[in-house]
Amino acid sequence: MKKISILGSTGSIGTQALDVVRNYKDLKVVALSANSNIELLEEQILEFKPKLVAVADESKALELRDKMAAYNVEILGGMDGLIAVATEKDSEILLTSVVGMIGLKPTLEAIKEKKTIALANKETLVAAGQLVMKYAKENNVDIIPVDSEHSAIYQSLVSGKKSEINRIILTASGGPFRGKTKSELEDVTFIDALKHPNWSMGRKISIDSATLMNKGLEVIEAKWLFDVKAEEIDVVVHPQSIIHSMVEFVDGNIIAQLGPTDMRIPIQYALTYPKRTNSKVEKLDFMKIKELTFDRPDMETFPCLKLAFDALKAKGTMTAVLNAANEEIVNLFLEDKVRFNDIPVYIENTMSHHKNIKNPTLQDILQSDKWAREHIESQIR
Repeated sequence: MKKISILGSTGSIGTQALDVVRNYKDLKVVALSANSNIELLEEQILEFKPKLVAVADESKALELRDKMAAYNVEILGGMDGLIAVATEKDSEILLTSVVGMIGLKPTLEAIKEKKTIALANKETLVAAGQLVMKYAKENNVDIIPVDSEHSAIYQSLVSGKKSEINRIILTASGGPFRGKTKSELEDVTFIDALKHPNWSMGRKISIDSATLMNKGLEVIEAKWLFDVKAEEIDVVVHPQSIIHSMVEFVDGNIIAQLGPTDMRIPIQYALTYPKRTNSKVEKLDFMKIKELTFDRPDMETFPCLKLAFDALKAKGTMTAVLNAANEEIVNLFLEDKVRFNDIPVYIENTMSHHKNIKNPTLQDILQSDKWAREHIESQIR
């Protein structure tokens, strides 16, 4: 029986992870957290019976505590509660599936407690990859990626050594606006941007997919996860989303991981690693696949991908600024306060005004994150 904690259990990845737990009886949930959706969290408590629960919204935590008074579950609130879930003493593995920078501190604390990390919160590595990987190395902690692309690379790397890597090839679906021009994107709404052609995802990641920022964040994440240079990472548009990513080795061999567009597959791989176990997801039927196509990403129409490469090459706190600016401007887009094509403009402006710190401390990263959010707000006023 492997005991797990989940940060973000009411979100897209969290709910799919719990579906994996339902179908795999050797996983036991000991702690859960949510942002504010206490209605769904209450249902999860009754079904999975965790000993500890946290709600980021402290007022909602108090409300849930009153509702669950008759049950044997500890309910905490705020960042202290999230850290308690991340470091729960009986848990062996932490699935961190919250969205945004809120996942950084709990993940670092879990690493200090030598918990295996199943990482679905890409912002943690984007903003503080150097620091996180340093902590992981010092504490001999495995970080197992949950993103389908990084899970594909993780699995493909079994075929060779790090010194034998020629390049990592991240695949991108192209999102809902693949093939569109800038002028055609002038009046698209957040409703249009949420309509991903292949994957069912949360609102923020769906917008990031539409702008190609999601792929940019994955490029930065791949650099830290697999210890490669920016020049050794390529992105190809693969609309069918059958090949989830590839590794090219120095001898010319390319190892790819293929599978259905179902996030439960990489989630289960991370939670049960190093074992592979049966899953109830629909298997890939090659007779139904008509074609596999590839194209270059259009970084002129979708400049967020280029901005991510620029931030990665700048190093230091620039990636934290990229991430924070993106989070803020995407929230404003979802509130219908800025246009789709404005998103990269505001991010680039924020990056251009940032005084980059090359070897940042955690405090430097947090301060840069705060500065970027305030800079975005000052531009909108």
